[in-house]
Amino acid sequence: MRRNLQKALWGSIPASPPWATRGRRAVAARAVMLAAAMTGCSLFHVGPAQAQDGGAASQIWDLASRRGASRDFNAAPPNARGQKPALPNQTRAPVILDDVRLQTRVIATGLEHPWGMAELPDGRWLVTERPGRLRIVGADGGVSQPVKGLPAVDARGQGGLLDVAVRDDFAKSRKVWWSFAEPRGDGASATAVATGVLSPDGAAMSDVRVIFRQEPPWKSTLHFGSRLAFAPDGALFVTTGERSYNEPRKLAQDVTTLLGKVVRLDPEGGPARGNPQIPGGRPEIWSWGHRNLQSAAIGPDGALWTVEHGPRGGDELNRPQAGRNYGWPVITYGVEYSGQKVGEGRTRQEGMEQPVYYWDPVIAPSGLAFYDGKLFPTWRGSALVGALRDESLVRLTMAEGKVTGEARYLKGIGRVRDVRVGRDGAIMLLTDASDGELIRVTPAP
Repeated sequence: MRRNLQKALWGSIPASPPWATRGRRAVAARAVMLAAAMTGCSLFHVGPAQAQDGGAASQIWDLASRRGASRDFNAAPPNARGQKPALPNQTRAPVILDDVRLQTRVIATGLEHPWGMAELPDGRWLVTERPGRLRIVGADGGVSQPVKGLPAVDARGQGGLLDVAVRDDFAKSRKVWWSFAEPRGDGASATAVATGVLSPDGAAMSDVRVIFRQEPPWKSTLHFGSRLAFAPDGALFVTTGERSYNEPRKLAQDVTTLLGKVVRLDPEGGPARGNPQIPGGRPEIWSWGHRNLQSAAIGPDGALWTVEHGPRGGDELNRPQAGRNYGWPVITYGVEYSGQKVGEGRTRQEGMEQPVYYWDPVIAPSGLAFYDGKLFPTWRGSALVGALRDESLVRLTMAEGKVTGEARYLKGIGRVRDVRVGRDGAIMLLTDASDGELIRVTPAP
């Protein structure tokens, strides 16, 4: 039972004690370099050279050679044996064999389980911490005091202060949106979204209003979702979880509830105009049949893309379309954490959508961005996904809405909770730990 609970909490429990993280990275790096020396191969290494850039330690990550099955993640045995993809390249897409060298620079440390981030016009970053704190991180790594005025959060389990977002008009409006696990009394909680106005000095939030509350609340500390993404038309997409347990997970198929759904809102509250009319369904719902969506971004095609935690062998990339059912828990790839089938073990059914891509074994995904910057010109259009369990940055190349290749970088950097692309083209990562970090990734010089 304890093992199953730990697996269920991949989204919130570090893979090793936080105080051991840096030591474990160093040991792993030495072990890999020793193995490379013994076999005559340059497999993969975290370069021992440490640079000083703006006062912060930097590392060079070299993937110039991928020879050997030890670096071929597609060779790993599946979590769910005997399942077959329905589409070509729907899983285990060809490995991208590029020779990119990456440089990472730690911008800020000491963040307590950071979860979400949003860049401000002046280059600073809003960063959430799950215990309920919103901070501002400067380019120099300075971390502000917690912003005052936020509502209380339920920080048990996978709950807490979650995602944060701003619109392009922030410099004028100073409006911020954030999602959080809201305490609803008697041990119950639910995903909620609030908005407020950040003071000019960044010290406090005013005019705070909750614009969305997931219904029904549940006595669970698991599977809240939840990411925020502004659509090109101004609507606000919010992803929710189905609260994990057998009874509430069934409600992912119940359109009278808001569990296991993607909702599309007016940023000031209420359903957005143009939402699908689902017979008997809530007007906020965009799509349903989801498990625990912790990644959402608008793609180069202007559409919403999501990545969600599945069961063992069932993490999914989707392009949720209006009024569509994405199957959970009736159909899914993967198996229960116990190894048993999910429901009847079906992976497809008429009237339910197939994922664009799925991972088996799982990577425990969190955070999604599409690269559109100048620093990595060959990466433009790629989807970048954070991996908690795999402790890496995952890149997917895309063509005509399908995955054509997969690469994994920065293996062992930590549990990547969120991924964003800065205005300067750098890739920004948050690592989930009690001593979490904000990390800037650029091409190595």
